Amino acid sequence: MLLEVKGASVAYNKVVAMRQVSMQVPEGGIVTIIGANGAGKTSTLRAISGLVRLFAGEIHFGGRRIDGLPPEKIVAAGIAHVPEGRRVFPQMTVEENLRTGAFLRRDRQEIETDLEKVFARFPRLKERRRQLASTMSGGEQQMLAIGRALMAKPRLLLLDEPSMGLAPVIVEEIARIIKEIAAGGVPVILVEQNAELALSLADYAYVLETGNLALEGRASELHENEHVRRAYLGI
Repeated sequence: MLLEVKGASVAYNKVVAMRQVSMQVPEGGIVTIIGANGAGKTSTLRAISGLVRLFAGEIHFGGRRIDGLPPEKIVAAGIAHVPEGRRVFPQMTVEENLRTGAFLRRDRQEIETDLEKVFARFPRLKERRRQLASTMSGGEQQMLAIGRALMAKPRLLLLDEPSMGLAPVIVEEIARIIKEIAAGGVPVILVEQNAELALSLADYAYVLETGNLALEGRASELHENEHVRRAYLGI
């Protein structure tokens, strides 16, 4: 397994956000985490990327224990995180934003090659490479945030609510991009409020409820699970 989360627990000011959560991510494909607001989905991603500390449990990546490492060390190890709300640098250009994703890299020629790969994947970013990020639409900013993460040359990509606030046609485009990224050899952990979208994209799924792992299984099987259909799919 590429990533193993073992009994991970996180608290904010003594309020427990996730309890004894365990999950695995293989070397390929898409794993999704679904659940209601406050279920612990974002906390799980933040724990993996080192933005919050565990008070119990362990996280292993590529056979190495990473919980307790600072975020920049985790990025250097190969984990890139696209947070909820995109969080691009508004007063920087598209190209400047993308280059910040490679700030830990020293392979200058490969950085230029990867920049062109991002532009090939996201033609709109190439068209707007000199444009300030603040002037772009929400969908374009989401593409920029994903492109910036890819510039880190990750071995694992974490995506937190990539469809939030986007028009349906843009959501379809983002979904296509996520599938392409996974098919290209970069596994994805996808956190999504839109459970229908998440289960349609993912190979395997975890369901969090009030900080606890409630269910797990193949995404296609959970899509047919009566509890999931009633609680998260509105069926």
